[in-house]
Amino acid sequence: MAERYRLIPEVYLILERDDRVLLLRRFQTGYEDGNYGLVAGHLEAGESAAQGILREAREEAGLDLRPEDIELVHVVHRSARDGCMGLFFRCRRWRGEPLNAEPHKCDDLSWFAYDGLPANTIPYIREALTLARVGVGYSDEGWP
Repeated sequence: MAERYRLIPEVYLILERDDRVLLLRRFQTGYEDGNYGLVAGHLEAGESAAQGILREAREEAGLDLRPEDIELVHVVHRSARDGCMGLFFRCRRWRGEPLNAEPHKCDDLSWFAYDGLPANTIPYIREALTLARVGVGYSDEGWP
């Protein structure tokens, strides 16, 4: 009998303002350091995906989001680390101003136009942003 497949659940925040998206540059994390990504993280035991992205928004960007402010817009199934499932939530309404709440893990937090994303944006995140904007709900990355 085949071993049951186990996924690593990830959540990502597509925070949008004036047709721009908030990106952070990873720093001293051991993963994609020096490259731009989104406010994101792994789910913790006992929390839903919605609870997880609300927590990550608070922890990484100091934002207070409500469940009704977020919308699931894309899912990426990645082969990395034996399988990650990334849930991308869009948010266009929030309270507070984004700030770098984890300077030990992030050395830049900036808004970028979709047509001017930095060259060093993590590739699967760039692809997810592109697909989410045109309404494509699913993609996969790294599978044969």
